Amino acid sequence: MKALVLSGGSGTRLRPITHTSAKQLVPVANKPVLFYGLEAIADAGIDEVGIVVGDTADEIREAVGDGSRFGIEVTCIPQEAPLGLAHAVLIAQDFLGDEDFVMYLGDNFIVGDITGLVEEFRAERPDARILLTRVPDPTSFGVAELGGDGQVVGLEEKPKEPESDLALVGVYLFTPAIHEAVRSIEPSWRGELEITHAIQWLIDNKCDVRSTAISGYWKDTGNVTDMLEVNRSVLETVEPLNAGAVDEKSEIIGRVRIEAGARVSGSRIVGPAIIRAGSVVDDAYIGPFTSVSEDCRIVDSEIEYSILLRGSSVTGVRRVEASLIGRDVEVTPAPRNPSAHRLVLGDHSKVQISS
Repeated sequence: MKALVLSGGSGTRLRPITHTSAKQLVPVANKPVLFYGLEAIADAGIDEVGIVVGDTADEIREAVGDGSRFGIEVTCIPQEAPLGLAHAVLIAQDFLGDEDFVMYLGDNFIVGDITGLVEEFRAERPDARILLTRVPDPTSFGVAELGGDGQVVGLEEKPKEPESDLALVGVYLFTPAIHEAVRSIEPSWRGELEITHAIQWLIDNKCDVRSTAISGYWKDTGNVTDMLEVNRSVLETVEPLNAGAVDEKSEIIGRVRIEAGARVSGSRIVGPAIIRAGSVVDDAYIGPFTSVSEDCRIVDSEIEYSILLRGSSVTGVRRVEASLIGRDVEVTPAPRNPSAHRLVLGDHSKVQISS
């Protein structure tokens, strides 16, 4: 059995972060979202993994390498444009061959592993198995309709009037039957080959399509709100560590992980939180559910429920919360006089200012 991991896409909902970084590499608890999926695949005993890449291919290749760090062998599969999940299957057919495979969306996050799911699929071998979970707003997802016997009878992509609240989670299992399906469908109104249409083709052609409802934690990390929520969920499980240089004036409370090479002085850190190597926390407060990446500086500031990426600094700022701060960013107070805000913002930025 092989795995196909989708890591193309432009990540428009995470702009401006994704103007300069692949959305699958934005860190959760200081580890890229993509890595959690690769680890789950390796834990399931799958060692041949194809990664579909787009404009951020070089960054994905550099981060993942040959896959040996995860115990897998990686093949990168270029996709000329994000033309749909079924299109990714279509262009990966040479890699997949005649083997069963699991398709995993690289920006999805699932708590727990997929080992049991993979073992069950190997034993029963339906033509396809999809994962479903109940969501409050199904219009943003692919949605499944189940019959009275629990069989999948219909699928629709981002419906205006959903038939159910069961959304497709970003993990699918297929036999080679899916290849005929993706060759047989037409692009949707979005101009994409939808995987929901391909699975519907299997249903219409009397193939065996089964579903598994999951009750565990799942998030599509496509926007800042969900990214912060996933970060919170992962930090709940962090193992405490104090391997950095923490002075006697500092107070460390709860599950806080301070890596070797980090320095904390005159500060209060309330976990769960992570401080990576090379970062400096001085005369500051770091509140729960905060991930500070490597080589950051937080001085005379307060920050909580946030993610700081590599090389960023927050200096002299009273309060920062619910924020995703990119790489090599400087956050400082505005001058008091004149009483005005000075902004240098990229495309698609979002700013909230207290008047």
